[in-house]
Amino acid sequence: MSDRCVGVQIGPASFVDEGVDAVLDTLQQRVGVNVVFLGTVSWLGLKIGRSISWKLDGWPDHGVPEPLEVQGGSYLAHHPEFYRSTSVTNFRAPDEAMRGRDILEMVIPGARERGMKVIPELMEPLFKYAGHGSANTVQIPNLVQLMEVDYLGRISGAPCLEHPDYRGWWHALIEDHCRSYDIDGIMWCNERRSPLDQLVTGMAPGCFCPHCLASMDRAGVDAEAARRACAALHDYFRNARAGERFTDGALITGLRVLLDNPEFLLLERHWVERNKDLDRELYGLVKWCDPALEFGLNVWNRNHFNPFRKAQWPWAETKDYADWVKPITYQHQSGGIYINEMTQLHASLLRDLAPAELTPIMYRILGLDEAPWDELLGVGMSPASYVGGQCRDTIEALDGELPVLMGVGVDAPRSSPDQAACTPEIVYESVHAAYGAGAAGVIYSPNYASMKLTNLDGGARALAELGI
Repeated sequence: MSDRCVGVQIGPASFVDEGVDAVLDTLQQRVGVNVVFLGTVSWLGLKIGRSISWKLDGWPDHGVPEPLEVQGGSYLAHHPEFYRSTSVTNFRAPDEAMRGRDILEMVIPGARERGMKVIPELMEPLFKYAGHGSANTVQIPNLVQLMEVDYLGRISGAPCLEHPDYRGWWHALIEDHCRSYDIDGIMWCNERRSPLDQLVTGMAPGCFCPHCLASMDRAGVDAEAARRACAALHDYFRNARAGERFTDGALITGLRVLLDNPEFLLLERHWVERNKDLDRELYGLVKWCDPALEFGLNVWNRNHFNPFRKAQWPWAETKDYADWVKPITYQHQSGGIYINEMTQLHASLLRDLAPAELTPIMYRILGLDEAPWDELLGVGMSPASYVGGQCRDTIEALDGELPVLMGVGVDAPRSSPDQAACTPEIVYESVHAAYGAGAAGVIYSPNYASMKLTNLDGGARALAELGI
């Protein structure tokens, strides 16, 4: 983005509940927003509905203070011509308030009148994502035919990214957005767990569906050797999490099993590259439709909280398939996110080390400088060190070649009453930290429907002081 970006992520519910003009006026005049990142297709309440943490956080000071059971789907008109190469064709949201309406057609005219950009926000996975207010059911006929298969041969809970119908559906969705609407670009978020991620959390890794087997074969990965390696590592992680005693300790034993089964590393590398290939494909597709459209990456905070993912997902390579990046740094929520991430490792590979003992060392490894383990949940992460630090690190890793838009958390959903809550001062300090570290903009996240205007006022105050 060439201009300073002050964006907000927002879903259909806010515009239905409060009215398009009222929301856009509030965002522009009170908050200072000039870019609307609009959720258009999702089955996750966090993206499309009202607050999913109202029991802990209360209702915001705008909108409708009542729970909303979203069924999810596409909040756009159906354009069948884009979906002829995929079996996924029946996915319009059946939610009564949006039936027969198109959220982009509703919002774009008013945004254009106010000189605001509109960028649809899309995230993978779309379904059954823990902590994101997933819809109870997904009403897509035959979706089960597209699911991953774990190494044991069991149908898993997410569609396979290698299945041509599912991958083709993403291609169709992006083309539909780019060709059917007067948008300014796409923000894409990829938060799918790799086979190693699955193992660490106690899951049986995959995928070993026919399409993945063919993909492995093309890449020279021995699928049956990879399956045996998955079995050995799955046994280790299950035993470690169950408390089995290891003569050489959990870490050494885990490394031994991994090094004895190098085929798993080949599988993991292949999976990660194919996952990144989807990002690259969508970037190219957007540019094919219109080179002037922006393609921005909304990047998972696990990529800087997990040492394996930080090694696997370096910022520098995104210069080849993004116009800008948005690191997710939801400062008040991030203490809990970090603890959840590390708890999984401390249940297995790091089982013999106390979290409080390892935390200062892990901070050094990950480039963090935050509160001690026992305080982290309650205080969250510091806007200056965390938001500012991640911004500086990202700019340096990108050699200053891509704009960095910092994802500033505003009332990101909490999972515990002991978890730090958002305040105007946190937002104020985060905006100052982002711009002070060289950010090209900020994006208030994850969803306006849960944000208190009084907290957003903190950001507006910082913008005024910065002259933005």
